[in-house]
Amino acid sequence: MVPVLKKQQKQLEKIDRIVVWLDPDQKRRIEYAASMKGMSISDFIVSGADAAAMQTIQQHELWLLTGRDREAFVEALLHPPVPSARMKAAARRYRRRVRVS
Repeated sequence: MVPVLKKQQKQLEKIDRIVVWLDPDQKRRIEYAASMKGMSISDFIVSGADAAAMQTIQQHELWLLTGRDREAFVEALLHPPVPSARMKAAARRYRRRVRVS
């Protein structure tokens, strides 16, 4: 069995591909920036896109509450309101539909 170098193994594991079209200025900037970091163009683009994706996801999934909003939220969790008759009926209908015991 021929040993596989880690870099080669990493390349073998990558199976998805994204194709992008760049204008010449964008391509030159990306090539220059990648060379400054000692990275391949592909690795540079992937690391930048992945970082932007993680930041976007975090911004959309993170809730930032003001002090007053935070207190109201925690209070509702610790002391939930008593369910109304309408809410109880909705819960019964839900249980019947999904057969929750």
